[in-house]
Amino acid sequence: MKLKFPGLIKETMPSGNTRWRVRVEGQKARRIVLHVSPDHKEFLECYLAARRGIEVKPESKPEEKAIRGSVSWLIYRYLENLKSDVENNLYSEDTLKQRNNLLSRLHAEYGEYDFQMPQQAVLQIRNNMKSTPGAADNMMKAIRAMYKWAGEIGDCSKDFNPATGISKLNKSSKGAIPWTVEDLRKFREAHPAGTTAHLCLTLFMFTACRISDVIWLGRENEFDRSGIKGLGWQPRKRGSAFVEIPMLPPLMKATRAATVQGRTYLLTEHGKSFASPESLRNRFRKWCLAAGLENRSSHGIRKAAGHLLALEGCSQYQIMAIHGHAEARTSEVYTEGVERWNLARSAMETLKGLEW
Repeated sequence: MKLKFPGLIKETMPSGNTRWRVRVEGQKARRIVLHVSPDHKEFLECYLAARRGIEVKPESKPEEKAIRGSVSWLIYRYLENLKSDVENNLYSEDTLKQRNNLLSRLHAEYGEYDFQMPQQAVLQIRNNMKSTPGAADNMMKAIRAMYKWAGEIGDCSKDFNPATGISKLNKSSKGAIPWTVEDLRKFREAHPAGTTAHLCLTLFMFTACRISDVIWLGRENEFDRSGIKGLGWQPRKRGSAFVEIPMLPPLMKATRAATVQGRTYLLTEHGKSFASPESLRNRFRKWCLAAGLENRSSHGIRKAAGHLLALEGCSQYQIMAIHGHAEARTSEVYTEGVERWNLARSAMETLKGLEW
């Protein structure tokens, strides 16, 4: 199929070299030189920019490829700053990935709009995503964060944020569904001891850690204290407190059951650590479906652990110690150091009698 590029001009120079230029749309007398040929991977992007009157050089920053003051221009600047924040451990890689995906969609559909667009336009963006309410709400969250940053650096007024005040679509959602005892039984029946799936479930249940942490937990995180084997880690989620918990027999047994051992407890079928939380999330979803469990996630196990601890009489501070929360929502009491270890130890003791 032959592609047509209106305004594209091929010129042969006296030297014999070929030069490509593009007429600016609406300005026939103005022509922009292209620094790449049609076989270059960035040709289309450079051509489209030239049609808008922008000369793009290969070494140009992404924001320089967009019309200054446009939505795309702001998105490029914001994501570049977010990458820097991730490198400095202010945000997680997951946050960057999610916002990059969402804002790339915004860039594709509304990139040439003036970035100081009215709230009605942002509301329309949300309404166009009604078929996926969760994604729509996340889009609003990403836009709010972007404009908040723009206000802080002076790109716009701090009072200007077109996504502020737009209500959520997914109002009925209460997050991940907590697993029941029956769910746990069904999963273990489908995935017996010794399998990676069983080890994964055991790690989630007896550490209450997030999927972003479980992929890198391993023997390097183990320690001995007062004759007790413990597991300690710093959760990757921003603001989380360091976690130290005793390793109960079911967890010890499961982590030693695998025939192939590696740097991390969880290994793929190729004997390597999972590359990302998303790769394990996809695998865990397949394990759940194989067990006849739909709409179940790893985060629901974290909730189940919290509920079981509460049912066994643990205080909110004991649960807080295990989950790595920096503070309890209903108080401003903090638990740190030895106190946190003692709380976690007494809390985990309540699960010793749980049949596994």
